[in-house]
Amino acid sequence: MTSEPLGVGTDGPVFLRDIWPAPDEIASSMAAAITQDQFEREYAHIWDGDERWMALPTPSGPVYAWDPASTYVQEPPFFREEEARPIEDIEGARVLVLVGDSITTDHISPAGSIKADSPAGRYLQEHGVHPGEFNSYGARRGNHEVMMRGTFANIRLRNELAPGTEGSWTAHLPSGEVLSIFDAAERYRDEGVPLAVLAGKEYGSGSSRDWAAKGPALLGVRFVIAESYERIHRSNLVGMGVLPLQYVAGTTAASLGLSGLETYAVRGLTGEVVPGQEVAVEALAEDGRFISFPATLRVDGAAELDYLRAGRVLNLVLADMLRP
Repeated sequence: MTSEPLGVGTDGPVFLRDIWPAPDEIASSMAAAITQDQFEREYAHIWDGDERWMALPTPSGPVYAWDPASTYVQEPPFFREEEARPIEDIEGARVLVLVGDSITTDHISPAGSIKADSPAGRYLQEHGVHPGEFNSYGARRGNHEVMMRGTFANIRLRNELAPGTEGSWTAHLPSGEVLSIFDAAERYRDEGVPLAVLAGKEYGSGSSRDWAAKGPALLGVRFVIAESYERIHRSNLVGMGVLPLQYVAGTTAASLGLSGLETYAVRGLTGEVVPGQEVAVEALAEDGRFISFPATLRVDGAAELDYLRAGRVLNLVLADMLRP
């Protein structure tokens, strides 16, 4: 562009530098072509839209009218009273997912295409959506029914409760029946059983994804016990009312002899709770063996305690908005 001509004119080669306008020429042309009234005229109608936009039906009323038939946008259940649980001791919990180190938010959060035989795919087909029109989890992130069915559905997830499988599988306890993680969570919900996740180091690493915390919370996961957490994901768990517990230094699920088949309780959460306090975790194995160990409550500040006391951060924000 600097050494070869664009072409040959009557007076010889013509280079780009010969026709490139000078800065003052550009400024002069802009001043002559652009006027204030052009902006005023165009921006005065910026919200009008074109004919297609104006033809869209628009509901009226003080609040959004949720369409129960929509498979893209549904009213999320975060503000239902039964979904927002204040901080308290947990009894009779079962492990939904038992995983090792470096479980990322991509393993947890729904992403990518939706398989026809997956819980999300079956839900969409039951609601009249052909597999060719499934779209992706990202496109349907406004429908919690789709997203919670796709939580822990990564094809590379290896849940040690369902050995020999990859993807969204777990064992329902105590029956031992292998089900999709969503179907097992629904059965536990019907049985009134709270859920847990056992993990290794760097749980929630990788990109921060809100559904990596929302999804487990909607499945009924009340707490996670891990050796360490990614910083933002730990905070997101607290914001969704899921307790991040951390093994004390030198202990792991393996060193404690935990298989994930036990029934769990977390004690020390009733009454005055402080950031970073120690709680007692109790695990009762199928053979009657009783395992008790301390864990650190990774709630790292007073603001996060406020989230938990309100049930989750969304409920705290709503309460602040409604406060006179």
